[in-house]
Amino acid sequence: MKSVAIKASSQNTTFKKIILFLFIAISCSALAQKDGYWDKERATTKEIMVPARDRISIPTEDLPVGTTEIVYRITLLDKNQEMANSLVSLLKAIPDPTGVSQGSAGAVFLMSKISGDDECTYSIFTSNENAKKYVTDGKIDKACYSQAEPVSKDAKRLSIGKSSCLKENISTIWFGFESKNWLLSQKVVLEVVPWVDTKLNRGWNQDNKNEIISLCKTSTMAQKMANSDDFCVCILNKIMKQYRYDEFQKLLAVEKTKVYKDFGNSCYKDADISKNVFNDLRKQVVSLIKVQKYNEAIPKLNTIVNEGKATAVDYSSLGYCYILTKQYAKALKVLQEGEKLDDTELLVKLNLAHTYLVSDDYSAAKAIYKKYQSQNVTDSLSWVAKTKLDFQAFEKADLPSKDFEKILKLYN
Repeated sequence: MKSVAIKASSQNTTFKKIILFLFIAISCSALAQKDGYWDKERATTKEIMVPARDRISIPTEDLPVGTTEIVYRITLLDKNQEMANSLVSLLKAIPDPTGVSQGSAGAVFLMSKISGDDECTYSIFTSNENAKKYVTDGKIDKACYSQAEPVSKDAKRLSIGKSSCLKENISTIWFGFESKNWLLSQKVVLEVVPWVDTKLNRGWNQDNKNEIISLCKTSTMAQKMANSDDFCVCILNKIMKQYRYDEFQKLLAVEKTKVYKDFGNSCYKDADISKNVFNDLRKQVVSLIKVQKYNEAIPKLNTIVNEGKATAVDYSSLGYCYILTKQYAKALKVLQEGEKLDDTELLVKLNLAHTYLVSDDYSAAKAIYKKYQSQNVTDSLSWVAKTKLDFQAFEKADLPSKDFEKILKLYN
């Protein structure tokens, strides 16, 4: 009795595991359906009469944008025979294309329950030109797939990346049939059902995305950045969300320009992108100042200031560039703004002293130089050392230097 109870318990556990497995499988299938669908509206169903000992080619209906898989079925019928059930109706029971090819059961499931005694060979082509050539000479060297052995019925699945017959953006494929009946015409039923990826159905393939990214990189905003990848991807995502590709292509040039501008402004204000943009600008400014291209550094610094993202150090750098380009009034204005932002930033204080000095206000400059001479302007550079470096740069730029030695003597 005890062994019977143990056996029953074991069977019950196994049964529960099977139920759980089926539940998971059904749940996964339901989730898979959300990624795409079998497009019955644009399925191909054609009955073709193939003359005895002859060849014929038939195009599919236009494949919808986003087609990543197709399933086709070929059935030869005897006179007066009709299809018992359509391929579309069978595929309703399969939630995604992977279910078609799972074992031999999938293939049997797709096969027609009826078929005539006749047989034919068939080939698949990716262009009308190659299909016509096949009809003329029977050569299959241009075919992407060929069934050389005569069959009375066949069913297969073709996928992008796994079959040369189905390529990204292809809109039509051609089936060529050759009759193996030497006396009578054959009735062939061709059924083709496309699987449409929901995301790709909006028309945004890799080439289309790259087109938008390339255009974005030529924009004024993008060219201000050392690395505009994140910015352009942000614009791309916003465009893809609002428009199908064909809808976007139908916009007028001025409408596209406005879309780029509006989405560009939105992306430009994104916190992470904005941070990267302004950090890139700062790196460019440092490089330009090192090679004494102050005129080029000024507009980049002004971009940061005008966007309200400037730090006291940014104001200090802008003031420094204005001094070197002998724009003393502008230097004074921006350095005073920087002082309001952070009254403890000694780079601002030093450049302010420089501005007074070259503007011939020695007493105002002297007070600042003397006040901070014992401190560092950065963690590793002293106020005095930085003063000496700046004076050397000023002399090279031919700035007024009559008071430089007097200031240096203050430090002694």
